[in-house]
Amino acid sequence: MVAVDHDAARPQLRAVREAVFIREQGVPAGIEIDDLDPRCRHVLARDRHGRPIGTARLAPDGRIGRMAVLPEWRGHGVGSALLHALLRIARGQGLSRVNLHAQAGAIDFYRRHGFVPVGPPFMEAGIEHQAMAQRLDRPVEVHDRAGAVAATVAVVAAARRRLWIHSRALDPGLYDHRRVLAALRRFATGGHGPQVRVLLHDALAAQRAHAPLIALGQRLPSVFAFREVEDPVDRDCPSALVANDAGGYFLRPLGHRFDGETEHHARARARQLSAGIDEVWERARSCSELRALSL
Repeated sequence: MVAVDHDAARPQLRAVREAVFIREQGVPAGIEIDDLDPRCRHVLARDRHGRPIGTARLAPDGRIGRMAVLPEWRGHGVGSALLHALLRIARGQGLSRVNLHAQAGAIDFYRRHGFVPVGPPFMEAGIEHQAMAQRLDRPVEVHDRAGAVAATVAVVAAARRRLWIHSRALDPGLYDHRRVLAALRRFATGGHGPQVRVLLHDALAAQRAHAPLIALGQRLPSVFAFREVEDPVDRDCPSALVANDAGGYFLRPLGHRFDGETEHHARARARQLSAGIDEVWERARSCSELRALSL
């Protein structure tokens, strides 16, 4: 994944964009090719033979666009690599905010990378789109269950090898949501020695509710570890958290609510929060009853 000069790489950029936007999606060439290109920062993905397989651009005002990956390379992490490269460039330029117009089918992809919808859907070039944005200078506010699900999925999806979950009783409506469970399952079965520490306040309540995350942990006991807080001071902590080892977190000051804040490139803050869980973890008791094959 490399940043490229527009003029030097124009044939390769055009090859990918014409294949995806013009031939595959039917976007008119007059719309796809514009005067903004020379003023944008471009990133290009190539295969091991040096052939272009994906590209995207960042406009001076922080607008991400022209995200295109050849069909045979979709689902292999190329799009995520392109997006992360542009976000690094944006932060390097000191931008406080980036935005984009996501095609309807790509909204979940951008949600997983920390973008939130802005306004209603609209039509652009004959295709339904959704405006989305991400703050780079401060946490993004989360206000409702949909936002909480999106923020949790994004933190889990970006994890490298470790996740920390702090919850009162595995939050019905959040950790039993199909998208959250699917993200946790992908992380847990993705190899590279994944580890998930789940710190609970009320293990019995989660057990009685037949929380699906417990069942997932039973199937993957080498990945998931469950403990319950015992110290009265720890039990008085009202917050809930999911954090990863890549600088992402979603913190809810009141754990029984869905609202909170999330960031995806805040390594110092994420380390501080996960270290706090580790401290409580050492004082907590192991939930051996959650290892049972039957609830």
